[in-house]
Amino acid sequence: MFTGLIEEVGNITNIEKAGEAVELVIECSEILADADIDDSICVNGVCLTVESFTDNSFKATAVEETMRKTNLGDLVIGSSVNLERAMSAGDRFGGHYVQGHTDTTTTVHSVVKETKNWLFTFDIPENSAKYLVDRGSITINGVSLTIATIQDNKFTVAIIPHTFEHTTFKDFQPGTRVNLEFDIIGKYVENMLKYKD
Repeated sequence: MFTGLIEEVGNITNIEKAGEAVELVIECSEILADADIDDSICVNGVCLTVESFTDNSFKATAVEETMRKTNLGDLVIGSSVNLERAMSAGDRFGGHYVQGHTDTTTTVHSVVKETKNWLFTFDIPENSAKYLVDRGSITINGVSLTIATIQDNKFTVAIIPHTFEHTTFKDFQPGTRVNLEFDIIGKYVENMLKYKD
């Protein structure tokens, strides 16, 4: 379980393909202070398992199913990625419940700079509007955010300066593909209603 509060931005230093899967080596520092094999680390909103690590990097594999449902296939050597460790029992909970299970991807439609923030507008993927709630929670590339507006098959989030500077949002441009994870509560409600007598 994650909270969607990014701890560090890492960099891809190596990519090795194994069929449709890929092995990623990610350079970072802060999140490896208490790292261990089999730890879960959220990479751009995708829960991956630490297979090996050094003082300043770790290796993880994104399998075929992960590659089909996420934007990890867009990564190249030098790409920046948002990183968050799985939360520990008793930690302060600052974002919302994030599983690291990407539901789908979408693209940045527009970026508008306001006085103290940025407005990022994204296209709503097909059959996904039902999961979006005005002022509800959504995870974009691992970042826990609040939906500001929903209109014309698009939704907008407001990004404060700290989030802009300390996540990959500063690299987003129109057309950038991002990972989306919808609020788990809404998905459970949908599933329960489907089997309602």
